[in-house]
This record gives sequence, C-alpha cells and structure tokens, in this order.
Amino acid sequence: MAQDTGQTDEGAAQWRARADAIRRDSRDDDSWRSEQARRAGGQGGGSAPVATMEEPEPEHRRGIGGSILAGIREIVIVVVLAMALSFVVKTWLFQAFYIPSGSMENTLVPDDRVIVSKLTPGPFDLKRGDVVVFEDPGTPEPWLSGANATPSTAGGPFHDLLVFVGLLPEDAENHLIKRVIGLPGDRVQSDGGTGPIKVNGVAINEPYVKAGDAPSEGKAFNIVVPQGRVWVMGDHRSDSADSRYHDPGGTGANGSVPMDKIVGRALFVVWPIDHVTWLGVPERTFQDVPAPSPASSKAVNPAPSSSGAATGKAG
Repeated sequence: MAQDTGQTDEGAAQWRARADAIRRDSRDDDSWRSEQARRAGGQGGGSAPVATMEEPEPEHRRGIGGSILAGIREIVIVVVLAMALSFVVKTWLFQAFYIPSGSMENTLVPDDRVIVSKLTPGPFDLKRGDVVVFEDPGTPEPWLSGANATPSTAGGPFHDLLVFVGLLPEDAENHLIKRVIGLPGDRVQSDGGTGPIKVNGVAINEPYVKAGDAPSEGKAFNIVVPQGRVWVMGDHRSDSADSRYHDPGGTGANGSVPMDKIVGRALFVVWPIDHVTWLGVPERTFQDVPAPSPASSKAVNPAPSSSGAATGKAG
C-alpha cells in the first residue's frame, strides 16, 4: 500500500511538471517569472513583491523631476555668474550711461546710450577733446539744481537691480557728460561772441560744435585750470550749462571739474543702432596747442560776465 502511495505521488509530480511545461510554453517569460515569485512567497509563508514591467515607472518619473531641477540649478548658476561678471565689469572697467539732454548735440542726442571706460583717467591719461562722464561737482552749488532732481523710480526694484549690476545703463540724475577743453594748467579763453576758443593762446577749430552755434557764444572768460581739475564744455554751446556757468569768480576754481569726480571717458554710442559710432578724440583740433607754460598759468582777473547765462540747464 505504501508503494502504491509513492507511485501515486511520483505520478502526480510528473503530471504537475508536464503541466508547468505547457504553461511555460503558453506564457511569456515575464508572466512566468511573476508566477514563480508568487509561488515562492506563498511557500515561504509570507508575501513577496511581484516584479512587473510597471515598477520602473516611479523611478523614471523621479528621473524627469531630477532633470528639471538640474536644469533650473544650471540656469540659476549661469544668471548669478553673469550678474557677478557684469558687476565687476561695471565697477572697474566699463559702464553704460543714458543721455537725457541735448547739451552734447549733435555728437550725442537724448536717449543715446554710451559705453564709458573707467580706465580713463587712471591707467590711461585724459586728453583734450575727450568726452567724459562725471558726477555733479556740487560747487559752488549743484550743477543740476534746476534739472530733474528727483531720482527716477521707473522700473521699480528689479530695474534698479539691473542698473546696479550693470545690465542696464545708468540713468541717475547726478551725472553729466561734457567735452574736456582744458587740462590742469591750461589757460582757456573765450570772447563770449563768435570767436574761437583759445587754449594756451592757440585758437582751436571745433568741428563737433553744433551747427548754428558759435564756439565762444554765451559767456566770456579767461581762466587757468587748477591742478587736479579739468575745464569742460558741451558741444551744444547755446544749450549747455557747463564750466562757464558754474565759475562765479571767473578764475576756473569753481567751474572746473575735479579729476576724482570723473567716472570715465565715453568710448562709443551703442544705442540706438542707427546712432552707433566711436567717440574718437579730435586730435587735429588740439594738435597745435602747446603744453601750459608757467607764464600762461598765472592767475588772471575775473572775466566780465555777459548776458545769456544759462543757469539751471541740465546735462
């Protein structure tokens, strides 16, 4: 009887093996592995996870999320580095400025944007004829007291941030842009009429003066530029409140601009596109001007004022 039972069990095992073989042939490999895993879990008295093709999907979704975060992180790093580089360039090398007035027409017109080199003065010396941006000297009174003294709030904090790091041009109301006519020690003279400006006794030809304006019109003066300062004038002589109108003593002491107030030399116009041009130094204008001599640098009596003082003009 025991032998019959053993043979019966052996036959049952063989039958189950054949049935399993038939099922393996009728199922794909993935389904068969899933069935085996389920059986193994049941025989062990516990439950085991059944591997399916859908399991990698959560990991796949995490991969997409990680890629998005990595992309955002890279963008943030690039933006921060760009802003840091722009701030370094603006602080020590170059800065963009916005032109608000017509005092430098036709060389510069309102709404022009210019790039200013902060290497002049510094590693590079100022020259007669350079177009420079400088802070309001504030002596004997603010040069821009009659202009828009209220700081611009256009654009809000984001605009101010972009200006601060140098990604937008400076539009602060305490900067001016003029042309250097006299360097320290130079004697600069004007007859206040239609005559030319004289530097160290030499009459200069100024092709950049706006058509219709006379180089000397507005106010007569005869000054010596103090050491550490420069004498500046606008190219639009009839509409520029420059050194001429901020020197009540007529000696050049107040109307001249301190070197340490100069931000830098304007190199070229970058906007609008049709105004793009290099702001070169008109060397021929000053090529015959000699270096200042001790005799010409002696103090002079104040020059008489003429009518037409343009007080309160901006830029």
